[in-house]
Amino acid sequence: MAIDFVGLEQAAQASAAVSTPCSCDQAHLLAWQQVPLTLELDQFEEVASLVEDPFAEPTFAEYHPAGTRLESDDAPIAPRYYPANRSHLLRCVKCGRHYLRYTEAGGYFSEFRIRALRPELLVDATV
Repeated sequence: MAIDFVGLEQAAQASAAVSTPCSCDQAHLLAWQQVPLTLELDQFEEVASLVEDPFAEPTFAEYHPAGTRLESDDAPIAPRYYPANRSHLLRCVKCGRHYLRYTEAGGYFSEFRIRALRPELLVDATV
């Protein structure tokens, strides 16, 4: 199920309101990174997709107007830009926090990358 920007903002606000200690919150997931070995993927449920059209190839263009990088903790989350445009919205089944996850695929590997959904970083930027 695809999610629009308003729904994504609501999920981000709900996530920010969670104060319960949880193993998902102990991992440093502010920037995109490989899923840490300390987290089990079955701790998360997929609740939505940011992929607008599963039959179209989304852009690989990134959105960094302030000079951030993909690995920056404060990089914007712009749903129409890479890698958010290839992401799925996950919710921790233990505490309810939300995360974005996509599959990074290289020539000889693929791995899940994950990032906390933070409302202050959401940007509804057009391509």
